[in-house]
Amino acid sequence: MWVGIDELYPPQRLVAAQHAIAAAGLDALLLSPGSDLRYLTGYDAHAGERLTLLVLPAEGEPTLIVPTLERPAAEASPAPATGVRIVDHADGTDPYPLVTAALDGAVDAVGLADRMWAEQVLALRAALPGARQRLASEVLRELRIVKSPAEIAALAEAGAAIDAVHERMGEWLRPGRTEVEVAADIAAAIRAAGHVTVDFVIVAAGPNGASPHHGTSDRPIGVGEPVVVDIGGTMPSGYRSDCTRTYVAGGRPPAEFVDYYPVLRDAQHAAVTAVRPGVTAEAVDAAAREPIAAAGHGDAFLHRTGHGIGLDGHEEPYVVAGNDRPLVAGMAFSVEPGIYLAGRHGARIEDIVVCTADGVRRLNTTTTELIEL
Repeated sequence: MWVGIDELYPPQRLVAAQHAIAAAGLDALLLSPGSDLRYLTGYDAHAGERLTLLVLPAEGEPTLIVPTLERPAAEASPAPATGVRIVDHADGTDPYPLVTAALDGAVDAVGLADRMWAEQVLALRAALPGARQRLASEVLRELRIVKSPAEIAALAEAGAAIDAVHERMGEWLRPGRTEVEVAADIAAAIRAAGHVTVDFVIVAAGPNGASPHHGTSDRPIGVGEPVVVDIGGTMPSGYRSDCTRTYVAGGRPPAEFVDYYPVLRDAQHAAVTAVRPGVTAEAVDAAAREPIAAAGHGDAFLHRTGHGIGLDGHEEPYVVAGNDRPLVAGMAFSVEPGIYLAGRHGARIEDIVVCTADGVRRLNTTTTELIEL
């Protein structure tokens, strides 16, 4: 179901953020282009050498500073409806006095976007010499980690779009075709399914499947080889998809693979089933890891069980040993255990799920059974 932009980027977010800024002992957040700026204003800003910066004080009017040539894009975005004031700077002028003016007085501490360019960090340090610099995530992490109903609807829309691509895999994945050739078809289908960008396409056949982040190569896919296909993109809403299935191309897979794939499938199902409010993130990780270890493949599960997803492909919460944070309704994350046998083959199954008030909802609904094409 399509989600309205006004529902995804409501003005109340800025108000909630301002309360959180004050509670954290900061005077303002200074956010350059990225997911935090988009989360608060809906503006998908271009990251470049010209300064774009949201100045969000703990009290007072938020200001979005943009290059003059990008002002039309900012004004056409949801940002004005959220209550921000837009000011611009022409090429050849110094934009940093606009930052101090927007802050309207001395500040002791500011939170900077976590992935702000170093040249901007240093310029802000010079413009605000008395201000301590901290990470904006100290404030925004707790706001972003629990998704609103509109955000969940956007993630469900993304999940359905990427599922539609997986359902077409038999059109492209055949023995003799290279991973790169298959990936090109998949990328086109990701866009055709409604994504505005293709974030990644992993097509990893045979021994390449034992490398979780392999990508693609010019290697032809062999008969009966397992093929890990991990794909995702960004929807017009800004919210993302991410789903992995493992296929077998044109023949019977190796006996060893046939033995461990059901272990992986059951482990992934156990981890999804474990999701509910109050269960810790590390308990979900353990639910996936324990059956794989019991089958003798514990060392072949090389990564955490999952990561949060939203406006970023990887965000809080991380489903990993050591994260004792209890889940709450509205948290959205992947559940993606894998088994990787170096030099031979591998498999991964990944769904995006949402913790609900009474359990869990899978946003990817295609089968997790082994698919022989």
